[in-house]
Amino acid sequence: MTIGTIRPGGRTARVRAAVLSAAADALVEHGFDRLDLADVARRAVVGKTTVYRRWGSAAGLVADLLEDMAEQSSPRTDAGSLIEDLRANARLVQRTLSDARQGPLFRAVIVAATCDSRAAEALHRFYAVRIAEWAPCVEQALQRREVPAGTDAAEVIRSVSAPLYYRMLISGDAVDEAAADRAAEAAVAAARAGAYLS
Repeated sequence: MTIGTIRPGGRTARVRAAVLSAAADALVEHGFDRLDLADVARRAVVGKTTVYRRWGSAAGLVADLLEDMAEQSSPRTDAGSLIEDLRANARLVQRTLSDARQGPLFRAVIVAATCDSRAAEALHRFYAVRIAEWAPCVEQALQRREVPAGTDAAEVIRSVSAPLYYRMLISGDAVDEAAADRAAEAAVAAARAGAYLS
């Protein structure tokens, strides 16, 4: 191993995993406005200086946490039809947002993104990765002629999760499987009608 390289699974990776897990716990319990680096260091059982030196701020922690979440996210499914693919996407979003841990964590990182530009950039990157991962199911639907030529794949994917986030953040309505299925069905109907032509 040359000087300056990091062994996968080495101490650096273990420290990062411990700190990000602790940061997620703190965000779920207290939210972004009370995220404290010293508390995260204590929870992770690492030195305070390590956390301050590597992440520097609460926003830095949230940004790295989002990068880690993007790396760990579930891969898309390929069911062979647009409605089944988008239903799988909607149900994945629904399960995440209604999960006892993941739901509050996403609320906290969204709050962080409204308060801090670095956290906002990380959140935008997180969703760009997710949209890019799921857009091929719409591109395959284009090849099968399920939707009109010129349909914007990224817009279709955005339209699936938007109603679910609205329920979680704005209306307070249940984010359940029925809501997920309706979101997928509405996205498919709109795409077939040409609503997402670029």
